[in-house]
Amino acid sequence: MNSLHHHRHSHCHHTLLTRLPTSDTSHPPSSIAPSLFLKPFPSSATTATTTTTTSLSSSTTTFSLSSTTPSSSTTSTSQPISFDLLHQHLSTQNFRQADEETRRLLIVLAGEAAQKRGYVFFSEVQFISETDLKAIDDLWKKYSDNKFGYSVQRKLWKNANKDFTRFFLKVGWMKKLDTEVEQYNYRSFPNEFMWELTEDTPEGHLPLTNALRGTQLLNSILSHPAFDEVEEEEGGGGEEGKGEELRDGERPLSNKLLKPDYSF
Repeated sequence: MNSLHHHRHSHCHHTLLTRLPTSDTSHPPSSIAPSLFLKPFPSSATTATTTTTTSLSSSTTTFSLSSTTPSSSTTSTSQPISFDLLHQHLSTQNFRQADEETRRLLIVLAGEAAQKRGYVFFSEVQFISETDLKAIDDLWKKYSDNKFGYSVQRKLWKNANKDFTRFFLKVGWMKKLDTEVEQYNYRSFPNEFMWELTEDTPEGHLPLTNALRGTQLLNSILSHPAFDEVEEEEGGGGEEGKGEELRDGERPLSNKLLKPDYSF
């Protein structure tokens, strides 16, 4: 009797051992990962988790990647954006904090990919709505007597024939060095920038745009269609840059610069 009981118990235990591996080999992790970047799984697929440790970890990765991959081309306009903090900083003339808040808003408005990265690619600026970007610009102009703002910077940039070196000098982002040879260098962030609205503060000095990776981001912002209407209302760009270019003549201004070091 004891022998029969022992035989049945062993047979049952053996049966359980032979059944477990079948669920672990249905979806090997190596066959899942490459497909995530080519065709994201639908959200319904992510709910089908399995019982073993190996397949559970792969399904968790699937959920994380598939939920973030489609968001790279979308913006955050689906959720309401508040400009209250920017309004508060600008209305109290706290331009340093307003500049930081503006940078944060651009990252949020550019989409989830920019938020996770921590900065905006120039190619993502197109996803920022005209309404949102214009709202930021209107607040800057309102509380600076039309001295600060992206549309103000755009006008100065176009007046400089879209030459960023001349533009940086015009808005005070660069300074002339006290040397025998005429040279210019970029201001050091944050101490060498001007955070107060005075008669000496250059027009278009704020908000700052990080140009550490080049001028493409600033180019995309200043070229945004949000400011087309503003430019038409104000009469468009001017011809100032042409006169300056002729006066500078045979010595291009770019030859007088030190190594670029954008840090804001």
